[in-house]
Amino acid sequence: MSKGAGSDFTRVKVAEVGFTDESGAEGLILLKSEGGRAFAMRAFSGESAMHMQRFSRGDRSSIPSVFNMIEELADKEGLHLSGVEVYPAGDVLRADMQFLGKGKDRLLGGYRASDAIALALLYEAPIMLHRSLLESEREEGPQA
Repeated sequence: MSKGAGSDFTRVKVAEVGFTDESGAEGLILLKSEGGRAFAMRAFSGESAMHMQRFSRGDRSSIPSVFNMIEELADKEGLHLSGVEVYPAGDVLRADMQFLGKGKDRLLGGYRASDAIALALLYEAPIMLHRSLLESEREEGPQA
């Protein structure tokens, strides 16, 4: 997509979505690669986590208005979300979103990773994670 060669990113799935606190103010998401490597992301709104939970279950009954705006613009331009790339940008995570369709290619870059992941879940688009984020995590395996 945007931040470099495909080898810099690996496809991940959302393994779990939850909250870091009982009040649900801060979201937490666990992303896993096919190889079993994991990356935990936190410090985003509990509201975003709530939407991620619903979208990952296939619940599209209540979509935030900003997502509806994105969908309407994409539909009018004949575009669809083809993928999201999440990468480190200093002390935060950012994401680029690739929209494709009918000879068009639009890249929206530098957005909050949590928003991009929520959109990817809503539209069932692939989520790619920069390998440097996975390299710092240990492979999951049997616990001794």
